[in-house]
Amino acid sequence: MKILIVEDDQRVAELIQRGLHEHGFSPTVAYDGLSGKKLALNNQYDLVITDIILPKLDGLDLCKELRQIKPDLPIIMLTALGSTDDKVEGFDAGADDYLTKPFEMRELLVRIRALLKRSNNGTANTSGFILKYDDLEMNLQTKSVKRNEVEINLTPKEFKLLEYMLQNQERVLSRTEIAEKVWDTLFDTGTNFIDVYINYLRKKIDKDYDKKLIHTRSGMGFILKAE
Repeated sequence: MKILIVEDDQRVAELIQRGLHEHGFSPTVAYDGLSGKKLALNNQYDLVITDIILPKLDGLDLCKELRQIKPDLPIIMLTALGSTDDKVEGFDAGADDYLTKPFEMRELLVRIRALLKRSNNGTANTSGFILKYDDLEMNLQTKSVKRNEVEINLTPKEFKLLEYMLQNQERVLSRTEIAEKVWDTLFDTGTNFIDVYINYLRKKIDKDYDKKLIHTRSGMGFILKAE
């Protein structure tokens, strides 16, 4: 598996590179965002690990630009910026996972393997498959969402969250389950990024309708149910 590391701190980059080598991966290092972008677009990588604060092109813009051209390329953001707002901004840019510094190599390896596994399983036969609940409809092929035939624009993470809720409709989903199944990460009780994304979905899915579909179950989690 070929992995691109975009990290301007040479010590950190070499640490990740050495750790990946030891576990059978083939890593390449770029020390600025522009070089990372060129490498990612001109070569086939199985996964990208990028810092956010980078010279020439920051990690958020790098992620957005890669997403436009290679939408299925798994991306992990590895950064010292660890607030809820920072994580939401990273996910909105298109990152699949977000790990804050300092980190343990074994945790990074767990995140990498989880994303690679999900990426390899992502070729399932979903062509033309429609998920429906009440007047809400999701097309997994065109990545489109409609409610009452009105198109709703979602970010990639909002789409994945709603997809999981549609696959588990009328079942209470805990924050821990959502973190593991949608973000492939352990739920950090010190941040509320899942609540932030639930609120994003509510504004887009429920705001203009009397019948609400996304609900909070106090102390338990969230549920997709017509009420």
